[in-house]
Amino acid sequence: MEYKNLGNTGLRVSRICLGTMVYGTDEVDEPTSIKIVERALDVGINFFDTADVYFGGQSEGIVGKALKKKRHSAVLATKVGFPMGPGLMDSGLSRWHILQAVEGSLRRLGTDYIDLYYVHAPDYNTPLEETLRTFDDLIHQGKVRYIGCSNFYAWHFCKARAVSEFHNLSQFECIQSPYNLLTRDIEIELLPYCTSERLGVTVYNPLAAGLLSGEYDAKKAPPKGSRFSNEKTDFNKTYRDRYWLDNNFEAVSRLKQIGSEHSRNMVQFSLAWILNNPTITSILCGITSLEQIEVDVAAIDLKLSKEELSACDEVWKQYFRPPRYFYAKVM
Repeated sequence: MEYKNLGNTGLRVSRICLGTMVYGTDEVDEPTSIKIVERALDVGINFFDTADVYFGGQSEGIVGKALKKKRHSAVLATKVGFPMGPGLMDSGLSRWHILQAVEGSLRRLGTDYIDLYYVHAPDYNTPLEETLRTFDDLIHQGKVRYIGCSNFYAWHFCKARAVSEFHNLSQFECIQSPYNLLTRDIEIELLPYCTSERLGVTVYNPLAAGLLSGEYDAKKAPPKGSRFSNEKTDFNKTYRDRYWLDNNFEAVSRLKQIGSEHSRNMVQFSLAWILNNPTITSILCGITSLEQIEVDVAAIDLKLSKEELSACDEVWKQYFRPPRYFYAKVM
């Protein structure tokens, strides 16, 4: 396993972060989830990611159980901001909601501190100063050790850090964003900013919800039980709308060809491509079986050639790069 500092902090995290969003569901039951967490620790993964909103807190509860005996060996991240109830104040980043939400997360996780507490998404109805002062209070109380944000635009991330600096408050040390061979938009502004300021970057959807495994066929219905299945849930629809697109399938076909030419496993190829970027701190991998742990971790030792990286860039340019004049000329 390889480890990196989380941005400008002294916190060392594994390059593979275990994503636990579906733990405790039909996809991964509780006993299997606990075995996966235990195996992850065995292979050197020390970074675990969850959120209060993941299936009503089920994920946090299971992660808490699985890490109970090795809590101090783990870097535990969770998030706040998405709705946790029907009430008007049951979501967002107000002081009222954050203080309520953090107590719920601590209780479900069975711990008295959170290593990394993320803002799950922006709340444009709450002043940034209110959110950041509340987070700063939690750090001084010892309930939270580091803070980060997720799904922020580059400008909003910059503004949040500027507000913290102006008021002498704790700053967001990292950001979590989607990033994969098909979704490279953060390279335009967000990653250059993080590189410049030496900030941490954790990324999710590294396999585009599994599309980059190369196992799906655009001409066939998504398999039942997959992220793309036609079951009538908001969860599945989100991923179908996000990735089940013709140009994505065309790009995956070309990427599979590149991987095959170099005898690469597509999952490892896709993860290794992300790890090749020195600005990326850790990849959030939604591992759902013990076998997947071995496959994903092996990607750390896979070094892609300049030829492979260049070929991946050509795929991006062909299928996804904005076709008209774009203000960020150096993208």
